[in-house]
Amino acid sequence: MASAETPSSPIVEGRLAQEFAAPSHVETVKGLMTEFAERHGSAGRRVVLVTSGGTKVPLESRTVRFLDNFSSGRRGATSAEYFLELGYAVVFLHRHRSLYPYTRRYAGVNLLDSLRLEDGTGTSCQVVADEQVLPNIGPVLKRYQEVKKGGLLLPVEFSTLSEYLHLLKAAAQALSTIGSKAMFYLAAAVSDFYIPPSEMPEHKIQSSNGPLQISMKMVPKMLRPLVKDWAPKAFVISFKLETNPSILLERARQALATYRHHAVIANVLDTRRGYVVVVTQDDQVELALTEEEMRQEVEIEERIVQNLFAAHTHFMTQQD
Repeated sequence: MASAETPSSPIVEGRLAQEFAAPSHVETVKGLMTEFAERHGSAGRRVVLVTSGGTKVPLESRTVRFLDNFSSGRRGATSAEYFLELGYAVVFLHRHRSLYPYTRRYAGVNLLDSLRLEDGTGTSCQVVADEQVLPNIGPVLKRYQEVKKGGLLLPVEFSTLSEYLHLLKAAAQALSTIGSKAMFYLAAAVSDFYIPPSEMPEHKIQSSNGPLQISMKMVPKMLRPLVKDWAPKAFVISFKLETNPSILLERARQALATYRHHAVIANVLDTRRGYVVVVTQDDQVELALTEEEMRQEVEIEERIVQNLFAAHTHFMTQQD
């Protein structure tokens, strides 16, 4: 019997249908993802779903206020690039306005400050990128255009928590058609808490009513039905972020025992850009950057993706 902490898949699916409004375009997007996965899978290419960015949890039906988290989508966008370099096709399920593959390198740049006019005046002049402001823009743009021309990147956008949950289910069912060639790299920072629509005020909460007290429910855990029902032959990776290093590995192993997926990328908030631990059922591997590597702007996501590429290869061999 499933415990209260780990509800069974039918219960999760029932709550998803009843308590979270499905976006109107979910079936259309599911069709696009299915076609994308089958086209690349039939060509022998692996396909990875990368989830990226945080989720927005509204506090009112006509939303003025909402709860959010710190995630910018940096890890997901960066990892997507490295998966593409290793030959994967990528479904990029990302938060609206979060960082995006390739353009994430220039996230802090003012667009107009990065361009200059040459050869002419008015509408006939040429617009040229300033490589002082956009370093390496030539190679980055060339690679992005290659990816786009090859149809290797399928972006899917979400904004709210409910959109994310429904699109994740749709993506899992779409990628299940290619079996062990599918990987799920669940890097999005998904809220653990939400307010059900039936308990949410319709209009803006008034400060004149005094201090705000909020009671929130636990978000249903999607990992169990994803692993067990929606994409049972896929290779699945989740992330565990903590602020307390002393509980990190214990929590990662608890997640593996609960959901029976394949790996957890465990990281601590303060050191997440230079140190992670890849935890599996049988092992744990530390991935760390030296101070010199960090000065040279080596990215820990490259090491993570290389490690998972090897693990996915081994997994596919076992499945076959």
